[in-house]
Amino acid sequence: MTERAVKLACRQVWKIYGPHPERLLAGGQVPTLDQIRQSDHIGAVRDVSLEVGEGEIFVIMGLSGSGKSTLVRCLSRLIEPTGGAILYDGEDLLKASPARMIEIRRHRMGMVFQHFALLPHLTVLENVAFPLEVQGVDRPRREARAREVVQLVGLDGREAKYPRQLSGGQQQRVGIARSLAVEPDLWFLDEPFSALDPLIRREMQEEFLRIQRQLKKTIIFITHDFDEAIRLADRIAIMKDGAVVQVATPEELVLAPADDYVAAFTAHVTRAKVVTLGRIAAPGVPTAVAGTLPASARIEDIAEQVVTADAPFAVERQGQVIGHVTPAAVITILVGKRA
Repeated sequence: MTERAVKLACRQVWKIYGPHPERLLAGGQVPTLDQIRQSDHIGAVRDVSLEVGEGEIFVIMGLSGSGKSTLVRCLSRLIEPTGGAILYDGEDLLKASPARMIEIRRHRMGMVFQHFALLPHLTVLENVAFPLEVQGVDRPRREARAREVVQLVGLDGREAKYPRQLSGGQQQRVGIARSLAVEPDLWFLDEPFSALDPLIRREMQEEFLRIQRQLKKTIIFITHDFDEAIRLADRIAIMKDGAVVQVATPEELVLAPADDYVAAFTAHVTRAKVVTLGRIAAPGVPTAVAGTLPASARIEDIAEQVVTADAPFAVERQGQVIGHVTPAAVITILVGKRA
C-alpha cells in the first residue's frame, strides 16, 4: 500500500457458486481452481486480499468472466461473499446486519453502473434528488443538494429535462450526480463509460478527473480498457479466473509484469503513456538546465518540451531535486525501448 490511510480492505475474500460452497472452505482450506471446478462449483472470486487507500482511484481490470464485477458487488455486499473479511474504516462489513448495510449503502457508498437506469418519469433534478428522498430528506434540502451536484457535473440549466431529452453522455452525468448526492465516502463505478462513443467517453473521463480533483473520493473503478485505466488509476488490480494476479501502478504493470498473463494484457500499451520522469531520471544535475519538471510527469506529456530543449531538465519530487532527464533518455522511451 501507499502512505494513504486504508479506507477499504478485503482479506481472503471468496465467492463460490454451487451446491455447497462453504464445504470447500471448511477448516481454512484454500481450494485450487481445478478442485473448485471438479466439485461442480464456480470460483467467481478466489482468495482476494487487497487494500484501497483513502482518496485513491483503484482500478480493477480483467477479461470478461475474470470476476471483477462480482468482486465489487462483494465489497458492497450486494452479493454475499462465501468467506473472508471486508473492512471499511475498520468495520467488518460481513458481520454487519442487513439494516446496518442498508444504512452504509444509503449514506456512505455511491454506485454508478454501465446501465445507469434513470427513472424516465422524473426530471434531471428529481432523479438526482431521489436517493435523498429515499433517506427522508425534506424537499428543500434535497433539491438544494441536487442543484449543487448537477452544477458539479456540468448539467446546470438542464434540471427540468427528462432523460429522453438528454444525450448518452448527459444521462451518464445524471447517474454520476445521483450517486454523489448522498456525499459518499466510497464510490463504486462499474464500467460507467463503456456504452458511450469514444469522443464522449474521453470527455467523461476528463469530467470524472475534474470532479475527483475537487472531491477526492475513494474510488473503485472497473474497466476493460487499459488506456482508460492508465488515465484514471493510481493503482490497478489485474484479475484472472477470480483471483487477483497483480496490484501495481500503471507504470509498474507495464515495466514489471508479474507473469505472462499481465505481460500479454499490457503488451500493446505505449510506454510513453505510463513511464514517468522519475523512472528515467539520471542522478545529479548539470550546471545548465532548461528548467524543472515533476517526477510524476509522464513521458507522453513532456516529450516535445524535453526533446526540443537545448539542455537537460532537472527532475523534482516533493520539492526535492532527484536528478535530471536528457532528450536522449526520453527518445529511448518514445522509440519503444524498455526503461
